Amino acid sequence: KDYTAEGYAAALADLIGQHNPDIVITGNSAAGQDFFPRAAAAVNAGLTLDASDFDLTGDGRLIVKRTKYSNKSIATVEFLDTKPMMATLRPNVFKAEESGGAGTVVNATVGLSADDIKTKIVSVDRVESTRPELTEADRIVSGGRGMGNGENFSLIFDLADSMGAAAGASRAAVDSGFVPYEMQVGQTGKVVSPTLYVAVGISGAIQHFAGMGSSKVIVAVNKDPDAPIFQKCDYGICGDLFEVTPALTDEFKKLLSQA
Repeated sequence: KDYTAEGYAAALADLIGQHNPDIVITGNSAAGQDFFPRAAAAVNAGLTLDASDFDLTGDGRLIVKRTKYSNKSIATVEFLDTKPMMATLRPNVFKAEESGGAGTVVNATVGLSADDIKTKIVSVDRVESTRPELTEADRIVSGGRGMGNGENFSLIFDLADSMGAAAGASRAAVDSGFVPYEMQVGQTGKVVSPTLYVAVGISGAIQHFAGMGSSKVIVAVNKDPDAPIFQKCDYGICGDLFEVTPALTDEFKKLLSQA
């Protein structure tokens, strides 16, 4: 009942062996990055992680686009004529649309027993939250080292809650002990692609931008007019975050009360 990479990988490899699919895709979540490469290795398949776009060649081979070097370049990967072709997809890069096709759901049975899973789950600590999960959120508010301390992150949480957003953080804020690693957005944290990303007290390091650069709209709040984030955002507010953030929260609350 608990997730294990070897269990998921073995089950998927078994399903691939049963159905011989041409293409297999999953989300680029923490679990997807964990078990999908193992499954690909088990079935000797080609694999590309963190795809931001897909296409097909005339003969049905998969073409994948993915960002490289902290979103500074885009690589186009064309699969050879070997199957299955496997890839993980960055969350929120495609809008959900009604399909004209009629897919079929198949209840499959895999040849997997408890003895095949060598990993033993000792305990599971779950962090309950009423906010959306970072990698799936349509709106995200993140705080950086400019927040000063963990207590001040209440401003981030208040703003996030006022707009139904997830709460994130930069690596600098996490390394400073302000918030837990689960909130980290960036090259060494979670990769997100929300419609709206609000960066509060975040300077805009390349490593952070690598994790949120594909956001549709980026809003930055920072008191330093020379902060790199202002070169990358769509809207910038140069001011004291301890004044700007509560003001934004109040405005969102007013808008929601009028809705």
